[in-house]
Amino acid sequence: MNELEKELEYRFGDTLPEPGQALTVAPGVRWARMPLPFVLDHVNVWLLDDQDEAAAPSLTVVDCGIADETIRGHWRTLFDSAFENRRASRVLVTHCHPDHLGLARWLCDGGDDARWQARLWMTLGEYALGAVLSHGSLESNAGGQATAAHLARNGVTEETTLEQVAHRTAYFPTLVPSVPAQFRRLSEGDEIVIGDARWRVITGFGHSPEHCALYCDAKRVLISGDMVLPRISTNVSVFDMEPEGNPLDLYLRSLGRYESLPADTLVLPSHGKPFVGLHTRVRQLRDHHAARLAEVMEACATAPRSAGDIVPLMFRRKLDTHQMTFALGEALAHLHLLWLDGRLRRETGDDGVFRFVPAR
Repeated sequence: MNELEKELEYRFGDTLPEPGQALTVAPGVRWARMPLPFVLDHVNVWLLDDQDEAAAPSLTVVDCGIADETIRGHWRTLFDSAFENRRASRVLVTHCHPDHLGLARWLCDGGDDARWQARLWMTLGEYALGAVLSHGSLESNAGGQATAAHLARNGVTEETTLEQVAHRTAYFPTLVPSVPAQFRRLSEGDEIVIGDARWRVITGFGHSPEHCALYCDAKRVLISGDMVLPRISTNVSVFDMEPEGNPLDLYLRSLGRYESLPADTLVLPSHGKPFVGLHTRVRQLRDHHAARLAEVMEACATAPRSAGDIVPLMFRRKLDTHQMTFALGEALAHLHLLWLDGRLRRETGDDGVFRFVPAR
């Protein structure tokens, strides 16, 4: 446990759900974990007691995991145990990233045996981008020629990295092979009745297009998705799809939507363990980004800096190609906040690389 984590209360200590099992964390709310083949090696999913339109007991599933046979196997075990002969009446996905959306269609279709038909619930921004990327209509932010060019013009010079990124063209469709053709739209402030309780939609921006978190006042529970994580900071990146974007400003403003929630709220994050200490964690995240912004500003004051120059200042460890795409995006997000706020100026060098210097 790091020093910042000591300021949080992990309500269940080091207890984790066993593979294919679900752990009750609040009345009518259970927690399961799905493995991921990345450095971030798991995603949390949530099972909420519900009832269908015929008033029969059912479940709302929140988030899915990537399309992967091991994860399907864990879901099959849950179908036969934690589901307790109930069907899923809806599949609610917080955002379009593969670890959340990947198996949405399979779950909506009731798995391999078509046990039910459930509706997908998402915000429009998340559904639209997820659908486009799963069809391969656009290169994803994680690979393809456009992404490689984006890395190069922002200071990545390692040819092996650029070649690997350029040839990684099926990243998103491999993890999210398809999404349901229909969905139910979620919007900021919507209230959803799930079982015996009302859950309010809190949208957030910067990490993804229109992230959906869910808060239930009666249970004092926040399903925070990726917007508030206990152990790591949420990735906030500028990608080639929106090359002049300012996602860090969006993210920091979005954090304000959680500061009004009660201090004793139990936070159910997508990665890491459930915790109490929401206000503390939001403050920590703000402090983290303020410190990174100060470091970036100081670095640019000594010499013109590209995002590639900033990466080793922010990430003091060896990065593989997958990690580099997100690290570069995060470095660029900090540069862009300072640039678009008027504190830095962007210049284009003779080599075509963007570099940033203090605004005069």
